Amino acid sequence: MADLFGQRDFTVRFDWGPVGAEAMAADVAVVVDVLSFSTSVTIAVERGMRVFPYPWRGPRAEAFAAEHGAVLAMGRLEASRSPDLLAPSLSPVALQMCRFVPRVVLPSPNGSSIAELLRAGGSIVAAGCLRNAHAIAEWLAPTINAGRSVGVVAAGERWGGDDSLRPALEDHLGAGAILSELVELGFGDRMSPEAAAAAQLFDAASERLADRLHQCVGGRELIEAGFGTDVDVAAELNVSGSVPVLIDGAFRRAR
Repeated sequence: MADLFGQRDFTVRFDWGPVGAEAMAADVAVVVDVLSFSTSVTIAVERGMRVFPYPWRGPRAEAFAAEHGAVLAMGRLEASRSPDLLAPSLSPVALQMCRFVPRVVLPSPNGSSIAELLRAGGSIVAAGCLRNAHAIAEWLAPTINAGRSVGVVAAGERWGGDDSLRPALEDHLGAGAILSELVELGFGDRMSPEAAAAAQLFDAASERLADRLHQCVGGRELIEAGFGTDVDVAAELNVSGSVPVLIDGAFRRAR
């Protein structure tokens, strides 16, 4: 039964959240958290930063950053009130414009936690989003050709009431963009039905991709909080050739 839930009859798999990530147990896994962890990681790594994921904010994150000689990214709201306008934060736009720091810690209860879970399970872990969907697919192609398994994990969000997984359209579309690129590369016949359906969802939404991101729950939440430009940046498709890979605890650009 475990093999059934892990989609192990298929080389290319898709699932949701930490439980789905653990069930897939793929050789190479891509975490997709479009608003904003994986988008932020992609931008920071493209600028030459090493990004240390961490699941929480607070004193433990501060100690973790100090231990690794890194700058702890501020939260979006915290950064908007800070006099240091060039400090790194969890905003993708801010990471494009902030001063360069060689090492940064990005706290994220969803993307970071899933990345660490996958790493601990023995997967090679990458961060994917809409901005680097094509680059991620091309990076995955040799792995698939070698017969090794690939998993794409949509991080999703959490319901406030019971902390259960809330599937998020932006992550479904981000994962689907990567999987659609893999279909274009000729790997459609190696996909689980879940992966193929995610690719088809993206294809159906691609002509109005920016509208979908701005109008979905996650996008509207950011826009109402004053961070609509983060949605703009996250909605840009295939503008980055950066493939962030988790190596020795930090995401850095794949060679």
